[in-house]
Amino acid sequence: MDRVRSAFNNLTQSERYSRFTLQPAEDGERHVEVKLSDDDAATHDGEVEGRAGDSPTFRLAPPHHSRRNMCYLALGGLLVLVTGYLVGYVSHRKAEPVNASLETENPPPPPPEATFRPFAPPAPELPLSWMDITQLLTQKLTRQAFDETLRGFDRPGRSAGSAEDVDLATRVYEEFKKLEMDPWSDNHYVQLQKPDSNRPNRVLFGSDVFEPAGYLAYSAPGKVQGKLVYGNYGRREDLEVLQTKNVELRDSVLLLRSGKITFAEQVDNAEAKGASAVLIYPDVQDYKYDGDTALYGHVHLGSGDPYTPGFPSFNHTQFPPAQSSGLPKIPAQTITANMASALLQKIGGPESDAGSGFRGGFASASYRLGGVEEVTVEVNNSLVNTKIRNVFGVIKGVTDPDRYVVLGAQRDAWGRGYARATVGTSVLVELARAVSDMVKEDRFRPKRSLVFASWSAGEYGNIGATEWLEGYMSSIDKSVFTYISLDGLVMGRGSLMVSASPLLYSLVETTMKKVKSPLGSGTVYDMVGESNWEANVLKPMTMDDPAYTFVAFSGIPSVSFHFISPNTESYAYYGTNLDNVDHLNYQTNHRTGEMTAAAAQFAGLMALQLAHDHLLALDVSRYSRVLKTALKRVSGRISLLLQSGQLKGVSRTWLSDAQGSFNRAAGSISTTIRNSDLDNQKTCRKINDQLMRVEHNLLSPYVSPVDAPFRHLLLGRGAHTLASIAETADMEQLRVQLALATWTLKGCAHAMVGDIWDIQDQI
Repeated sequence: MDRVRSAFNNLTQSERYSRFTLQPAEDGERHVEVKLSDDDAATHDGEVEGRAGDSPTFRLAPPHHSRRNMCYLALGGLLVLVTGYLVGYVSHRKAEPVNASLETENPPPPPPEATFRPFAPPAPELPLSWMDITQLLTQKLTRQAFDETLRGFDRPGRSAGSAEDVDLATRVYEEFKKLEMDPWSDNHYVQLQKPDSNRPNRVLFGSDVFEPAGYLAYSAPGKVQGKLVYGNYGRREDLEVLQTKNVELRDSVLLLRSGKITFAEQVDNAEAKGASAVLIYPDVQDYKYDGDTALYGHVHLGSGDPYTPGFPSFNHTQFPPAQSSGLPKIPAQTITANMASALLQKIGGPESDAGSGFRGGFASASYRLGGVEEVTVEVNNSLVNTKIRNVFGVIKGVTDPDRYVVLGAQRDAWGRGYARATVGTSVLVELARAVSDMVKEDRFRPKRSLVFASWSAGEYGNIGATEWLEGYMSSIDKSVFTYISLDGLVMGRGSLMVSASPLLYSLVETTMKKVKSPLGSGTVYDMVGESNWEANVLKPMTMDDPAYTFVAFSGIPSVSFHFISPNTESYAYYGTNLDNVDHLNYQTNHRTGEMTAAAAQFAGLMALQLAHDHLLALDVSRYSRVLKTALKRVSGRISLLLQSGQLKGVSRTWLSDAQGSFNRAAGSISTTIRNSDLDNQKTCRKINDQLMRVEHNLLSPYVSPVDAPFRHLLLGRGAHTLASIAETADMEQLRVQLALATWTLKGCAHAMVGDIWDIQDQI
């Protein structure tokens, strides 16, 4: 190799490249000189001289070649070529796979000629159709799934704030966490009234001394004595019957049978008549169970913690002492059927009329009206500051995550609470699991968010839910557009009972047509009687309904529903220790799992339609009909008072004008919907904003939530409501409330129109 390199150097050094020089001559002209010679050669041996314009002449120096050097150069070039080939070959072998020999034996076909292929983005996922969504949900909510879940959430006890309640809250939280629903908790410190174990509540009647195990939370404590009077269900019309019989109600102790109205309303009616105490019992005509069964409930004429009315009971908040106006000022206590039978046998006084409906189911009692014998009632309940925990999980929407439908179920109960709480909590968790699976596995993309809520202290008057509403009122009423209650979904089999805001009537109807009847063929719509479903299914929403607080206090469209046995209006075992799986199985003909699955499908389809459709399923035209009925009663009452001269300075046109404004505003929304592109997201959001205002703007702005928490003009409770205006005997109050109701209705119509410059033209 060294000899080759030396020969190469000698060869290159023996020759010189040509040099071109261009020099100026003395006479100013330029000459070209080309030299092809060794450095040692004389310059004249290779000169080329010439003047500008003349052709140059060349004189080449003779070359000096060495044959031996040329051979070495050729051999060196060949060696370099061979070495390069070997290096390349070895490198290629190292990069080949282990089975390269196999590939060599069977070489792949030559690649096709390269062709130009433009970039194509992946095809977008097609959204699920509504039919696909309903089928998926139905397939996931099965009887088999609920049989296991119901067993898992069943507990022997679950009173609010107890260890069992805390354990259930933790389990719900963990379930939401497994489903990746970003769970969170909301803690409140509330005042719960409970019996004093050292001083039991008592009823003394002659020589009889009764110490009932049941009690009524938020009763006024104390010991009172008065004449025992039997008042049937304690409704206003029942107490009027007593007055027609000249039975004195003032300072009396009213004995009332449970049913028809809430415990709180019974005590409120009695207090309004001047009674000193109230005893409530389950009559055997209404409740077919053991005569020694204890009865539990509450008598707060409101919702939430009655000692923080209108504001939340967070631990970090400090408020001056306050009490709800709905707290009774008289003692109230439940007694068993056997205790009531003993009282009725010795009550004395005038007999009740056969057609009055006062007679119950005790064969040994004549159901006299009393007013003769003395009875003493002693209530020693005490307040206990208790920490309660609400648990939430969310499945967020894609296009409008800031708008959400809430599904909620209370977790606590008196006693076992199987129908009251176990079923609802099971449906809450299974629905969350089903929808979560649809999102992760089946390409379901809800437009709006779904919030799942597990409440505590529901038995004390929807405390958990109400405290949440009070705590976040300013944001909730702008975001929550519907609440679906999952409490008491299954009470029996064969019929359906629904209580809802009129805005949701159309949604209820369409859902009944989609859910299969749990009785067999057909749908729920066929089961209830399609010809007159509203009369057969819809019931007024009462104060003890878990959905009532949402609509009457917060102005959120709400619905609760119950599968129930035909010709019944309630579940007999609520508020007792008999609310267990055996009694519910008896009511459902041992098809509790099947009924629970049907109820879950019903609630789930309503929620998914609200979260899926471009346009919210809130039908404002249904409110026009309800409003027409309510205003007709008020108008009739005003006409009679004007004709009699009792009322002056009032015109019936006040409310009729407001009704016309409401109807025109509702009509304008319907027209907008018909003439709009409902596939346009911005258009639908604007219409949805108008629909969401309707319920909230029916809350009277002229009353305090502390004094009258249920401010709804049609569904609330208080002097501001249309029902109260149609009944009041106070002419000054009627005049004022009529004016305020008129402007509440006008304001709702204005809000439905939207832009202020459109108000004058449209309504």
